[in-house]
Amino acid sequence: MPSIYHWLVGICAVSTVWANPMQTRAADYVMPNSTGFRMQHGFETVLVQPFGYDGFRVRAWPYRPPTGNEISFIYDPPLEGFEGEKAHGLDFDTAFNGNRTVAIRNGNMVVRTSGWGGSPGGYRLAFYRVEKDGSETLLTNEYAPLKSVNPRYYFWRGPGSEFSAEFSFRSTPDEQVYGTGTQQDHMVNKKGSVIDLVNFNTHIPTPVFVSNKGYGFVWNMASEGRMEFGALRNKFTAESATVVDYAIVAAERGDYDTLQRRLSALTGRAPTPPEASLGYIQSKLRYENQTEVELLAQSFKDHNIPVSMIVIDYQSWAHQGDWALDPRLWPDVASMAKKVMDLTGAEMMASLWPSVSDKSDNYLELMANGLLSATRSGPGTTDSWNGSYIRNIDSTNPAARQFLWNTLKRNYYDEGIKNFWIDQADGGALGEAYENNGQSTYIESMPFALPNVLYAAGTQLSAGKLYPWAHQQAIEEGFRNATATKMGEACDHISLSRSGYIGSQRFCSMIWSGDTTSVWDTLAVQVASGLSAAATGWGWWTMDAGGFQADPTVPWSANIDTPEYRELYVRWFQWATFLPFMRTHGSRKCDVQHAYTCSNEPWSYGEGNTPIIVSYIQLRYQLKAYLQAVFEQFHQTGRAIMRPLYMDFERTDPQIAKMTQTNVNATTQQYMFGPRLLVTPVMLPNATEWEVYLPRTGQNETKTWTYWWTNQTFAGGQTVTVPAPIAHIPLFHLGKREDIMSGNVF
Repeated sequence: MPSIYHWLVGICAVSTVWANPMQTRAADYVMPNSTGFRMQHGFETVLVQPFGYDGFRVRAWPYRPPTGNEISFIYDPPLEGFEGEKAHGLDFDTAFNGNRTVAIRNGNMVVRTSGWGGSPGGYRLAFYRVEKDGSETLLTNEYAPLKSVNPRYYFWRGPGSEFSAEFSFRSTPDEQVYGTGTQQDHMVNKKGSVIDLVNFNTHIPTPVFVSNKGYGFVWNMASEGRMEFGALRNKFTAESATVVDYAIVAAERGDYDTLQRRLSALTGRAPTPPEASLGYIQSKLRYENQTEVELLAQSFKDHNIPVSMIVIDYQSWAHQGDWALDPRLWPDVASMAKKVMDLTGAEMMASLWPSVSDKSDNYLELMANGLLSATRSGPGTTDSWNGSYIRNIDSTNPAARQFLWNTLKRNYYDEGIKNFWIDQADGGALGEAYENNGQSTYIESMPFALPNVLYAAGTQLSAGKLYPWAHQQAIEEGFRNATATKMGEACDHISLSRSGYIGSQRFCSMIWSGDTTSVWDTLAVQVASGLSAAATGWGWWTMDAGGFQADPTVPWSANIDTPEYRELYVRWFQWATFLPFMRTHGSRKCDVQHAYTCSNEPWSYGEGNTPIIVSYIQLRYQLKAYLQAVFEQFHQTGRAIMRPLYMDFERTDPQIAKMTQTNVNATTQQYMFGPRLLVTPVMLPNATEWEVYLPRTGQNETKTWTYWWTNQTFAGGQTVTVPAPIAHIPLFHLGKREDIMSGNVF
């Protein structure tokens, strides 16, 4: 537990500024145990509350006050913090009109109001970390240079009371920003990025980040908008809102584990996953029928290859929205699930989409009871697929979530398929905004605007970011009811989602990087994407080993019979071993094409490659104790599983911060997997050796790094070249191998 230092202390005082404008002397605080302050500033009200340990929550609104029941992704009270059992609500104990300076302290963090342009008033917010010597270091403040637009800026687009808002915070050119969900951008440091807060396939923007200055930030908004990380300011936009809500936490500079602990206390801690999910997950686009799946299970048994989960992908139903396997192709689901389990010990997973066609058996009931999303204009259809228009189930509606789960339980869960793939649930449309969704083979990439969908919770503009989160919630609620367990307890089953949002880690749900292309550059992009997911708080992350689909400009892409793709697949598959979840999936081509159902099994990539692929599956199972240990730490404290190099080595190796700032390959394509394994996937064809940067682990560096394949040891703080034949991914470890295999690593 934190020391008495973290007990909440409030003040009403003015600080003394040192010569260094970035540091101030901590004032004597004379009003202890403050619950927060409310500042009235013309038509605007700002509420600031101590929140959790070393953090604050800020809410601001023009004119109409919030009800306290607005959409929120953070816990009140936080999972850890002073008086953690007491909700903060809209409480405060100090009220003023922005005409004086007010400051309150929570642990090692201070928030202070200040004037502007020489004014004595106190209507700008600034956030400081209290250092060990009692001084204060400015982390960020509201961005307000002389004669600029107000850093808290509101405007009204339409006739209603909902407003748009733009909030700006001070940054510096050397600030580094990590997290923000996942984008396909090769970047771990997001400085300089402009990121639209709209979810679509492969793009899961989420306004949670940590800064190398020693703070973490959550833009706790369900609305669409933007994140902008400029040289001098960080700017957050909400397209449609009734209140602006954000939280900020602090830790000692370079202490990213504490930052993740503080953030996860606000946004949620992950449960521990079921054992089956930690093994090898087999999938492709797609297994067509029951016979094919049963033969697949037999093949795994015959090849003596372990497998923990077998997945049935999309179009396995008769109509969109049936949420059931087509009985013409899957006549006896229960016997199939039992046979797969008997042959391999593997569980099964099945795909579901949110879309509902009017041909579905469920359409009329869903429509009659108001459980489908609509649109603000037009006939209410939100997208099209496979020749028909569809509507999406409104997962923001609790009754719709219950209907969905009841249907899944009846048709899958009770028949032995207990894990679910939540596909296409990006919100608004089907997440394929720039395609024609199969309506024509001649017209693609139409620049249609995403529909402004109507949900029970609001519109796509005001609540669209809630939708993928609520879709995960639907499965979570079902799991918990079916297993008589509570959220946060160990998961008996698991879901796989293409989208997510703030706090998605609290669900029994892994997020994957979407439908990527099967080329080398895309492989490289996925590493940075996974590291950004980790900084966002999503430890349950994975991707499609081998990529999802062919790049039409690359003739060999995704063709399992070509040596070029076989090499790429082996390298991609090696890397999958060292992810939170190891899975393969994709639409494969082959020399004898059968629709889109070419093979994607471990024995599909050539006789010479099969032993390599199988060896990594076996290694995955050998790492079981290690995996369980790192997942347990993630559950208990939010400690990241995939760890960008800055997390562990920024304070011991000055080169790490410099390389991360410019997104050098060593920091975007290398990472620690748990506390002991340094992973560096091979990103180019025909490689026989590979350069790896080994970070310094301390001031008195010795030969602390051991190459997994040769047991050769190296000192940190240098780039080394190691042999990397097709069978070997560059892999180093710290400490004894037997400790890693036993899970004795913390």
